[in-house]
Amino acid sequence: MVGPQAKRHAVNYLVAQHAISERKACGLAEASRSTCRYRSKPKDKTIEKRLIELANIRKSYGYRRLHILLKREGYVVNHKRVYALYGKNNLARRKKKKKRYAIRIRKPLKGATMPNERWAMDFMSDSCCNGRKIRTLNIIDLYARECIKIEVGGSLPSKKVVDSLDELAYERGLPKAITVDNGTEYTSKVLQEWSRVNGVHLDYTTPGRPMENGYVESFNGKFREECLDQNWFQNISEASIIIEEWRKDYNNNRPHSALGYLTPNEYLKSKTVEKPEKVYL
Repeated sequence: MVGPQAKRHAVNYLVAQHAISERKACGLAEASRSTCRYRSKPKDKTIEKRLIELANIRKSYGYRRLHILLKREGYVVNHKRVYALYGKNNLARRKKKKKRYAIRIRKPLKGATMPNERWAMDFMSDSCCNGRKIRTLNIIDLYARECIKIEVGGSLPSKKVVDSLDELAYERGLPKAITVDNGTEYTSKVLQEWSRVNGVHLDYTTPGRPMENGYVESFNGKFREECLDQNWFQNISEASIIIEEWRKDYNNNRPHSALGYLTPNEYLKSKTVEKPEKVYL
């Protein structure tokens, strides 16, 4: 089957060499006149340029999240076009191969049906450029995958965990349950007494099964990839500032695939039902 480009060349040859009209040449070559008269238009490089800029800023984002960001900025482009430009400019990240594990019986994760119903928390570690260790306590609300607090310090004993939870209690109240692992900070008498006094159930995962706290484990991966791996902290004070900025950006700007590519705050607003005003007779 002869393609449109070959037919276009045949029509041009007949017109030039045999001095016949374009209409007759198209008839002989069985080509459409609109095909022969088509001239490709130069493509607008604005979207491609902005895509590259966003990919350099959001180095851990794939093409789907970058597509959402472009749409937010008012660009009219579908995901297929973004994917093509993403591949053309070698913007794809190299992915680590996942290890294969023996098949295990999987339990469904305990989620939440409303805000402030269930939280999850976990510790992570990093280091400053001078070698000083950093610990973070990550606390998320499972309903909208909202990161409600990241406590940063060189050491975070159980007393500091309780202080962080008391701050959140003052700001937004406390949940019915918090999913945690079996670390010493969570099994300490200090936290046990706090949970008893405040009526918050500490839901411990099975030892050696971190994915029973899968929501916070997923968050930890994003936090590591998008914040900790992208920054080299001079000290703990600088780390606290940068991490807090990232936390706010995560809640307000980062599209979340599990939320239909809404941000946690957008998801919360979409689920908020305004109560009708009271009418007094």
